[in-house]
Amino acid sequence: MLRLDGATVRFGKRAALDDVDLEVAEHEVVCVLGPSGSGKSTLLRVVAGLQTADAGRVLLDGRDQRGVPVHRRGVGLMFQDHQLFPQRDVGGNVAFGLRMRGVGKAGQARRVAELLEMVGLPGAGPRAISTLSGGEQQRVALARALAPEPKLLMLDEPLGQLDRGLRERLVVELRQLFGRLGTTVLAVTHDQGEAFALADRVVVMRDGRIAQSGTPLEVWRRPASEFVARFLGFDNVVAATVGGEAADTVWGKVPVPVGTPQGEARLLVRPAGVRLVPVAEGLPCVVTARTFRGHHVALLLRPSEGPALEAECALRDAPEVGTEVGVAFAGDEVVVLGVGG
Repeated sequence: MLRLDGATVRFGKRAALDDVDLEVAEHEVVCVLGPSGSGKSTLLRVVAGLQTADAGRVLLDGRDQRGVPVHRRGVGLMFQDHQLFPQRDVGGNVAFGLRMRGVGKAGQARRVAELLEMVGLPGAGPRAISTLSGGEQQRVALARALAPEPKLLMLDEPLGQLDRGLRERLVVELRQLFGRLGTTVLAVTHDQGEAFALADRVVVMRDGRIAQSGTPLEVWRRPASEFVARFLGFDNVVAATVGGEAADTVWGKVPVPVGTPQGEARLLVRPAGVRLVPVAEGLPCVVTARTFRGHHVALLLRPSEGPALEAECALRDAPEVGTEVGVAFAGDEVVVLGVGG
């Protein structure tokens, strides 16, 4: 459906996109993740035709889009700030793209009613935009983007302005809706939870390049680099020397997966792999902080040497701040991020 070949965008000496190759298959939902300035929004703008690439190609259905204006690309756009027309009612907003395509009034009415039902706002056509909540405006913006039946729907931080509870509920609804419609989606977000819940495939960007691409499970279980690991919120990263089925670290011996290449590496231990044991049976640490996270408690542990460790445990098992504990490591939660640096 979509292919980028060597897409490059420069602002002065800085490459906002640096020779990016990306494919999105028909009916696939791809979420592009990355910190501010990583190039994810520039990528979206290049695909939409809102930004001209300095090099490379954008192909939709195999056709090069160079010189094709935004309104002729057959893509739908939905922005973080909705960009609804305040002077038009809900129905008028949803019908906007249909009018531009010359659809008759009867056809517009049928399609608007169908879409408002689909996004959970049946009968809302006559309502003024000013009477809608943030979540309702987001649904109207989605219906408007879907109305012309775009071959590719692009979302720019689609749920960024909503509160957490509503965001989590809407992302589930979006996932179900896209699955039901077979919509091809390219979304950009800085919210990893949103991306992992919505996407068939996650693309992590750094400094205008793709740092990793894979299914949400693949990226979560096997970050490709220290940058990706830390971006995902994993901070238990340490230098290591792999020898056999263990690695020497400042935290002592840490088991590694069978078949791990030998030598210098960076090692990630997921918080779930930091196990609390009696002090005499593991690495001595002191609990310096504990944070309630709903289903578990996050612990910050300070060993006598090396960086702090993050662990997680059930609330009933969480030691108090100041408690001395022992730490052992579970090999199935260890990821070797790179050999040789």
